[in-house]
Formats: sequence, C-alpha cells, structure tokens
Amino acid sequence: MTAHEPTSRLFKENVKAAMADQNLQKAMKNAGEGFVGKRRVAAGGVPEFDQIRDAARDLKNHVLGHLDLYLARYEEKVTAAGGHVHWAETAEDMRRIVLDICRSVDAKTVNKGKTMISEEAGINDWLEQNGIRPVETDLGEYIIQLRGEAPSHIIAPAIHVTSDEVEALFRERHTHLPADRNLSELSSMLSEARTILRQKYFEAEVGITGANMLIAETGQSIIVTNEGNGDLSQSLPKVHIVLASLEKIVPTMEDAATVLRVLARSATGQDMSVYTTLSSGPRRAEDPDGPEQYHVILLDNGRTEMVGTEFQEMLRCIRCGACMNHCPVYQAVGGHAYGWVYPGPMGAVLTPSLIGVEEGGMLPNASTFCGRCEAVCPMRIPLPKMMRHWREREFERNLSPKAARYGLKFWAAFAERPALYRLATRAAVFALGLMGRKRGRFAKLPLAGGWTAQRDFPAPEGGTFMAAWARAQKVKGGR
Repeated sequence: MTAHEPTSRLFKENVKAAMADQNLQKAMKNAGEGFVGKRRVAAGGVPEFDQIRDAARDLKNHVLGHLDLYLARYEEKVTAAGGHVHWAETAEDMRRIVLDICRSVDAKTVNKGKTMISEEAGINDWLEQNGIRPVETDLGEYIIQLRGEAPSHIIAPAIHVTSDEVEALFRERHTHLPADRNLSELSSMLSEARTILRQKYFEAEVGITGANMLIAETGQSIIVTNEGNGDLSQSLPKVHIVLASLEKIVPTMEDAATVLRVLARSATGQDMSVYTTLSSGPRRAEDPDGPEQYHVILLDNGRTEMVGTEFQEMLRCIRCGACMNHCPVYQAVGGHAYGWVYPGPMGAVLTPSLIGVEEGGMLPNASTFCGRCEAVCPMRIPLPKMMRHWREREFERNLSPKAARYGLKFWAAFAERPALYRLATRAAVFALGLMGRKRGRFAKLPLAGGWTAQRDFPAPEGGTFMAAWARAQKVKGGR
C-alpha cells in the first residue's frame, strides 16, 4: 500500500486480515499498554496539565481564525533569512516542487527524517520513479522502508513489527555483514541500523524533514525527535527541505513552548523529546555548517476546505498519537487496516476530510465511542463528535450499508410515534425475555448477526427503560 493508493473503503476486509495476523496481534499486544502508562505518569506529574491543554487548544483556535495572517508573516521571516517558501495546493504540487529542487542540485540521494506529510504526498515513490533514492533515517521508518510498507502509527511507524521480524529482515537485507553476528538484543539491532545509516548522512545531496511547528514570529521550523536523525538529515546535505501542512503554524516561540509541554507527554510519556531542533534558513557566512539552500513547502491538500466547517477542530491536531494509543479498535487491528496515512480516531476524521467520504467513510464507523480519544487528546479535539458528523454525511449520501439505512428508517418510523414505540419495545422485551428465560442469553438472533457473531446477546430482564423511568418518577413524585 502506498500513500496515494488508499484502501480505506476496504476497511472490513482489512480488519479481517489484521485480526488473523498472529504476528501483528503479538506486536500490538506488546506495544499497547506502554504508551498508555507512560502518558498517565507524565501527565500526572504536572498539576497544571489540563490548564496547559486548555491554553494549547485556545492558541490553535486563534491561529485557525487568523491563518492567512500568520502564514504571510511566516513567509516574510523565512524569506528574510534567505530561505524559500513554496505553496502546494495538492499532493501533486508538493511532489513536483520537491523533484524540481532535487534536480536543481542534481541530487541522486535524499535523506529523510520522519514526516507524515511526506507519506501523505507519496514523496518516496515519486522520487524513486524519477531516479532519486530516498533513505529513511528514523529507525522505525527505516524498518518499514526495507519491508516496503507504510507506517502503521504516526509516531511509532513500525509498532506492528516484532523484534523477531526485525532480526530476520536485517539478516535478509544487510548481506554484507557477517551471517553469524549476534542480533538477539534490541541494542544490537539498533547499533547495526545506526552504523549503516551513518554513512548515508554524508552521501545525500538533499535532506527532507517534517515540522512539528512553524513559528510565524521568527520564521523557524521545529522538529522533535529521540534519535537525532532529524538534525543530521537537515544539517549535512547541501539542501534542506521542510515539508509541512498549513495548520502547523504558531504565532510565537512562547506559544511553541506551550504546545511542546503537552506534545511529548501525550505522545511518548516523556517530559520532552531527546531533541527539540529549530531550523532557521540556509547557512550564514559565519556558520560552521548547515545547508546552502533552505526550502519550506506548505501543503494544503484540502485543509482550507475544513476551515469554518464542523471539522475545523481537527486542524488543532499536533500528531502525538495519543488517540490511537488509547483506542481499543486501533489496538485490535493496527494502523494498516485504516487503509491510508492516518490511522486511529484522528485518521477516522482526517482521512474522509482529505480524500473524501466516498473513499474514507467506513473509518468513522470504526469506533466504540468510548470517548478515550477525546479524554487524552492534548488539544481537546472532540473526535467522537466529528466521527458522528461523518456518519451523518455517509448516511445522507447513501454510502452506508443498505441494512443500516433501512434499519435506521425502520427505527425512525417508531421513534416518531412515541405511543407505538413504547408498545413495540414492551412487546419486544417481553418476547425476548420469555424466549431467553432458560439460558439468559441468545447465541443467535434475527437481525442481530453482527452482534451474535462475536458474543452472546443477553436476554432482557424486567421491563423497558422507559417503563422503569416512569415508575421511578412516580415514586419520586409521591414522596
């Protein structure tokens, strides 16, 4: 699967394959609780954490209300520092701009730090098709590049891969190394990857990184990493290209600090990432190192169409991954089942926003609406609410399954007639209670196959909720 070949419409089929993949299930089980526990400890260690979340939310809301002004200011500052800002309306535009820059310096190799925008635009495939070799320098991205896969998590792209699979992969691909070398420990595999990638940093003519934030006040971009690969990718090549989406802008350095206080704690459970790096344009005369050219490519790709709609709040997302770390659906099926770049709850909202509800409309249905994603989101994004909005869009366009559409219409016919609704529910509860009295549950039930295929349906006990409520109100009124 590549970034420009989404399979989100095949979500059900993808899920079946994911649930049957024993290696994937093992990897997701091992990885699941780590992020959750670390985030809980990190957030609990800051008494004012919720107040910082409020401030970060309000900051991003302000930016989205004045996006044009801050982007114009950012461009002025980058240009004044000797850099270049390019505007890409679509992913195709971004690919074209990247290729033009690479060809201008006759690049043969491009080193890349971790960037989801690169995945969204399909940069790797595009460069390879045009004779330029992209090298992923983030360890997780390097692993999945060797496997020919897309990331399955936005901060831990190889979370779905077990250590045994990584060892087998390195032995298969690193054939120039001794066959009897010891790769039994994670540290030995890490050391091997570091040794191989070290030389790549000096070979590339162009370095590409993403950006966690862009600062309008100073014209700087910020990346946060734990490996230092981003620093080497942007400082050693002749050319540094920053790929970012429009909403990554923040007004000031102080605002960036506010977001940084919730970012790492929400993502990996760290107080701060190991490296927080700012880039400020090309090398100046007095600088000992740095790129000769500095380019920032800002991608729209449907985001401005979200501004002013019920999906605008999604543009507050800082790509921490907390929503998927806490999502029971994501933890069961992994990221590839979602069929495009962005998995989990944030992907269930962002994917149909960017590639259309016809393509991504299945994803908002992949939610229990337990609300954990919204509860842990550092930017307080109401993800369940927006997933419901997409379900409404899907229903309005007759994209949801016929059984669901007809079932809702059938239910609505009763719900619009309260007396009939109460009569029908009383009759249904009485009949099901009578039939299920012996076993207390149903292994199979007409019109409920989606439920009983995975679990028994409990037989009703007593009357309906509305009847119980009426009795309780009667008792309350008699006091």
